[in-house]
Amino acid sequence: MKEALKLIKRGTDEILTEADLKKKLDSGKQLVIKAGFDPTAPDLHLGHTVLLNKLRHFQELGHKVIFLIGDFTGQIGDPSGKNKTRPTLDAKELAENSKTYQKQVFKILKKELTEVRFNSEWCNDLGASGLIQLASKYNVARMLERDDFNKRYNANQSIAVHEFLYPLIQGYDSVVLEADVECGGTDQKFNLLVGRELQRSYDQDPQVVLTVPILEGLDGTNKMSKSLNNYIGVDEAPDEMFGKIMSISDDLMWRWFELLSFISEKEIASLKNEMDAGKNPRDIKFILAEELVNRFHADGDGEACKEAFLQRFQKGLMPEDIPGISIDIDGDSIPLVNLLKNTEMVASTSEAARLIKQGGVKIDSKKVEDPKLEIKKGSEAIYQVGKRKFLKIKV
Repeated sequence: MKEALKLIKRGTDEILTEADLKKKLDSGKQLVIKAGFDPTAPDLHLGHTVLLNKLRHFQELGHKVIFLIGDFTGQIGDPSGKNKTRPTLDAKELAENSKTYQKQVFKILKKELTEVRFNSEWCNDLGASGLIQLASKYNVARMLERDDFNKRYNANQSIAVHEFLYPLIQGYDSVVLEADVECGGTDQKFNLLVGRELQRSYDQDPQVVLTVPILEGLDGTNKMSKSLNNYIGVDEAPDEMFGKIMSISDDLMWRWFELLSFISEKEIASLKNEMDAGKNPRDIKFILAEELVNRFHADGDGEACKEAFLQRFQKGLMPEDIPGISIDIDGDSIPLVNLLKNTEMVASTSEAARLIKQGGVKIDSKKVEDPKLEIKKGSEAIYQVGKRKFLKIKV
């Protein structure tokens, strides 16, 4: 029990309640561990894998994971953390996205202990009367206790009635699947607790709620997200994944070690001591980058990427100590030519455009060909002008 709890608690934010979890683990039965993913984007990224890693921990203990694809709830749109109503999504697009989820999830989860389900299986059959009956299980006052709903209500901002259905449907999923444990991000806590309450209403043993932290993206500040362009997709090319991991800050590196790495906490503590004693943080980052590339691609790909990375330094293509700068912009993006001028890598936007056309500008070692390229807010990369000018720019 002690070792099981230690594994489950690693990288976990909260368990509600630990006493219930101990009771379920002590029963000796194979538990049903549920986690839902709405296929709102075509690919999983490293932010999603924080939760997948936790599911894998339960599988290491012999428990069954239900990877629930929210093809029904995805059409509603999860209102968690949103300050306005989300647009509803197209069912066809959700179906296409779910195909990639099914393929990518087994980069982490064990197939023999994973069951992939779709909540449209039971939600499509719920019907109007079933939905009314479900809605009667929860009251508006409790729903408005939810932080994002409460803020919008007090600010006289719109809350569409269908948004209240999202946590109810998510909770109903737990009833249908008879989940013992439901895992989700910290922003999902309210929804997970609704599931716990609904199970009580249906005379079931309430599920344990387990939340995991939200992973910061490449910018080190915002939640990893495709919309912010601060993500690493699990299907990105090995060299692309390796380079992006090497670009993160030293502080963020330890956060990623904690939430993404499978090496022991003792080993991570030892690496921290080595850095404090003077070891180059870059060499420690190599360990993280190699591990993640090997996990999502083939064994040995991480080592190959490291060799290629080192060769670039040895050939003098990239200096070892590159200065960094952060700049603020208005809007969601900035033209590359303006970014280069504003950071004094070039004297003018016309010079920047000329150098781009001549092949003299690179981003993360890749030659830029489009003089009209826009750089999105939230991005961070190494910019090179000519052979000797390098600057790590965070927008």
